[in-house]
Amino acid sequence: MNDKTPKLRSSAWFGKPDRDGFMHRSWMKNQGIPHDLFDGRPVIGICNTFSELTPCNAHFRKLCDHVKRGVYEAGGMPLEFPVMSLGETNLRPTAMLFRNLASMDVEESIRANPLDGVVLLTGVHAPGTMVRARVTQALAYDLVAEAVGVTVRS
Repeated sequence: MNDKTPKLRSSAWFGKPDRDGFMHRSWMKNQGIPHDLFDGRPVIGICNTFSELTPCNAHFRKLCDHVKRGVYEAGGMPLEFPVMSLGETNLRPTAMLFRNLASMDVEESIRANPLDGVVLLTGVHAPGTMVRARVTQALAYDLVAEAVGVTVRS
């Protein structure tokens, strides 16, 4: 890595040659992540709002597999993480009351974990999650995938 290449956030977790780095890598390896993925490649979080209680997001589980494949092909290490899912059809009295909580969930999950970038799999409540992702200064792409189509925003 030369002086002009920015240091990846994830290297503070996985790139250290000390005991802490060993522990962080070990905890991930016990999930089946091979050693060669800790070679300094960027860790890309996939923020998934999948929920069977949110019909608009029920297809996100399958969509996430495609996103993971794309991250691997681009040279990154994808790590999926769940966040609060808001479904207007089942959430009472209204999902509007929970939008700020959901966006805070996204922001703090990105900030607290070893992520160099993030792909947000969101639905109609995407604007708040994208704003919160930008606050973390992480590279973020929002894949809004509703029943009516897919939109990508960066």
